[in-house]
Amino acid sequence: MARPPVRSGGRRGGGPWVALASIALLIAVWSVAALVQRDPRILPGPWIVGPLTWHELVAGPLLTDIGATLRRVALSFLIAMGLGAGLGIAMGRSSRLDRWLDPWLIFFLNLPALVLIVLAYLWIGLNETAAVLAVAANKIPTVVVTMREGARALDPKLADMARVFRMTPLARLRHVEAPQLAPYVAAAGRSGIALIWKIVLVVEFLGRSNGVGFRIHMYFQLFDVARVLAYALSFVAVMLLIEAAVFRPWERRATRWRAG
Repeated sequence: MARPPVRSGGRRGGGPWVALASIALLIAVWSVAALVQRDPRILPGPWIVGPLTWHELVAGPLLTDIGATLRRVALSFLIAMGLGAGLGIAMGRSSRLDRWLDPWLIFFLNLPALVLIVLAYLWIGLNETAAVLAVAANKIPTVVVTMREGARALDPKLADMARVFRMTPLARLRHVEAPQLAPYVAAAGRSGIALIWKIVLVVEFLGRSNGVGFRIHMYFQLFDVARVLAYALSFVAVMLLIEAAVFRPWERRATRWRAG
């Protein structure tokens, strides 16, 4: 009798050791580049940036600035996902609405993020509301595109089944539509968080008085490359942890029903 195929685990093969080995390789390449450069003012090595990062963490404002940036990332993410998902599903379900709003969507997809940030600061002011709304406005169009495709891909046979069994709108959403839309929500979330935190740093760079982006701007003016790297890499490490602890499990759970 033939043996059942063994699942290799796909891209998760190797577990965390592959990720750790990849990070170690990256640090090794960085170290070699720093040794070749021979000028720590241009490219400081990990042996300089590491202790400096620890000092900024325990005695400097690094932890406070990471918290401020994470707060802006979280608020912008929730606004962008909420509005983008709702609008995208509506456009995917209604061809008339899609025809009316598609030119708007293309316009905002191609509007540079910097323009929206500057306009938000000019119209609303240099405050938290402008910062969060500018970031969310930059992400909403990409969420709309992803969720519109998810709504278009809904299986009409499952919708017919729901009508035959006279499922309530809430039950239809929970048991029929939500499982089909979940992979698209996960994809929009993973790509969204990666884009949002980058735009948040630009927002802080241009017009906030705290946050990782603000510190990078300050040390850029002082040409302090070591501290620029310390703050940038610290926040990258935080986002990698969030990716591994939240978004990867979320994506696996969202797509589990398809594997069955």
